[in-house]
Amino acid sequence: MPEQFDAGDTSFVLISAALVMLMTPGLAFFYGGMVRVKSVLNMLLMSFISLGIVSVLWVAYGYSLAFGDDLGAGLLGDLSYAGLKGITGVTLTGTIPVFAFVVFQLMFAIITPALISGAIADRAKFGAWILFIALWVTLVYFPVAHWVWQSDGWIFRLGVKDFAGGTAVHINAGMAALGALFVLGKRVGFKKETMRPHSLPLVMLGSGLLWFGWFGFNAGSALAANGTASIAFLNTQVATGAAMMGWLIWERLRSGSFTSLGAASGAVAGLVAITPACAAVDTWGAIAIGSVAGFVCAWAVGLKERFGYDDALNVVGVHAVGGFVGTLLIGVFDTTAGLVAGAGFGQLGKQAIGAFAVASYSLVLTWLLAKVIDVSIGFRVSHQDEVVGIDLVVHAETAYDFSAVSERASGAPSLPGARKS
Repeated sequence: MPEQFDAGDTSFVLISAALVMLMTPGLAFFYGGMVRVKSVLNMLLMSFISLGIVSVLWVAYGYSLAFGDDLGAGLLGDLSYAGLKGITGVTLTGTIPVFAFVVFQLMFAIITPALISGAIADRAKFGAWILFIALWVTLVYFPVAHWVWQSDGWIFRLGVKDFAGGTAVHINAGMAALGALFVLGKRVGFKKETMRPHSLPLVMLGSGLLWFGWFGFNAGSALAANGTASIAFLNTQVATGAAMMGWLIWERLRSGSFTSLGAASGAVAGLVAITPACAAVDTWGAIAIGSVAGFVCAWAVGLKERFGYDDALNVVGVHAVGGFVGTLLIGVFDTTAGLVAGAGFGQLGKQAIGAFAVASYSLVLTWLLAKVIDVSIGFRVSHQDEVVGIDLVVHAETAYDFSAVSERASGAPSLPGARKS
């Protein structure tokens, strides 16, 4: 291997990639616990299917569009790496093989469209969702990743700081969620029926897996086992803890209760907010960002009641708003270019341009994609199918088998050959 190859850095990045991969099943559990019993499996599958679709598209052309040579104006990469052409096991980027970077970035590309699914829970056709993921990552995620992370990308060249995906992942997915639910509309019974999470233990399990995997998401973005990775790891932990406490304090003041759903949601809000800033701020800056995110995101999820949009699992309030909080507060708490460092408003202005550019692009283009799908093949299940439940109608399965309970309640034998006592 070339002399600059570092086995420790390579191992670190590969392990981080595996941690980020675990976040998608973690997200599936987090979302799956928040929906009603009749659509649990559908919610799980809406995340899991991204593992299949995006993996193939990333190798075919996604990596090249995101990290290939710029076609001009910093908007999109070329197809020079389509099919990973020209990359071998000894091709390096820094101290790691390019293949390690490819698979690490693949995991980011997988989870981003999966995040969108929570906003449109209970009502989307699964086939239409598959088509949506394929189109969305091609036309929205791959270009935005090029803008933000490729050295030729226009947002990167502007000097916007986004270490691990506040714009490219969270603002992108959160605003896409808003665009998609504008097309799909509200769930049957919205504001009329109680739509409580069916399994808060699943929600807590999912948030715990997300928290665990997020260390790969943030620290792994250093692409080396070094001091930058260490501060990103520490900042991720303390910001998440601060955000969880902030959310619970808001909840207590507003409703008088500390809830498990609030703790889980607050943790995720903190993870989102610290993502772009984890390598740019010190630990006190991270705590401040987490605290602000906990309060602001808790407040933001209530806006759907005021404005009447049915963001089923609070994707807009947590990911879009949390992404904005973390991205903008870099301009305040950055240790070299922020307001606290006496550097003025220049970095804050750059952060705002990057955040609002990604938000606008994602919102508009996602709405157009969802509208085209809805007009052509239909994006939403029928009223009757939604009432019955997507799990049974679309997937011919249910998450839980209640037959034994029903049989015992009716006095019928619950096992083959069993007799009533």
